[in-house]
Amino acid sequence: MKKDLKKLVKALEEQGFECLVARSGHVKVFLDGRYVTTFAGSPSDKRSWLNSIADARRRGFRWPPR
Repeated sequence: MKKDLKKLVKALEEQGFECLVARSGHVKVFLDGRYVTTFAGSPSDKRSWLNSIADARRRGFRWPPR
């Protein structure tokens, strides 16, 4: 898992989200047992991460953490 993704997963877990790493290397994010979004293990473009962060923010995730 890349260093940036580790920071993001740590921040998600600190804010109450559950992160599971799939066999493919993707990180699936859940909140209260409900699916929120998926982060690619090594995204080919920055937009995919920004879209996934936006999905998490709609569910209460604060990024960047304060």
